[in-house]
Amino acid sequence: MSSRIEQLIDEIEEYIDGCKYQPFSNTKIIVDKEEIDELLRELRMKTPDEIKRYQKIISNKEAILNDARAKAEALINEATLNTTRLVNEHEIMQQAYAQANEVVTMATQQAQEILDSATIEANNMRTAAMQYTDGILANVENLLNQTMRSTQDHFDSFMGVINNYSDVINANRMELNPPEADTFIDDTSDTASDNLNIDML
Repeated sequence: MSSRIEQLIDEIEEYIDGCKYQPFSNTKIIVDKEEIDELLRELRMKTPDEIKRYQKIISNKEAILNDARAKAEALINEATLNTTRLVNEHEIMQQAYAQANEVVTMATQQAQEILDSATIEANNMRTAAMQYTDGILANVENLLNQTMRSTQDHFDSFMGVINNYSDVINANRMELNPPEADTFIDDTSDTASDNLNIDML
């Protein structure tokens, strides 16, 4: 059964796939800010709960080890009882001790195998939980990076449109006020200027 975080990530991916492209673009899309914000808000709220759940799984390692220790102690106690019974029941003490030692050795080996198996299982659970949590956080990080890149693209596109409008306005103003109109001088002024230049020479 998938977690709510996985469901949210699937919903965000489906939402992004269902968004319309911007005019004249195959990569930029139009998103509903409120809808994507709501999905991200729920994702932020659910992430701590999921992490706590996996931390609880990791904490079960101690419970598994304690259970294994209890089983091992029970086996050793049973072996000790069997040893005592064998010593009491057999006439030949050497045989009784030999059988008792064999039982204790086997019980000790079984107890160690249980402990080893429990430790491996607990470590595997902890590793799997950490990998899964890291994968979820990586997906969230990628989604946030994609959202930031998309926002930057929208801003750059908007600034490009504003600059184009500014260029058009400046061109229109230049057409209304050509530079030649500022330097235009009537014939009388030209003649007076020429005379002034001659006099100066």
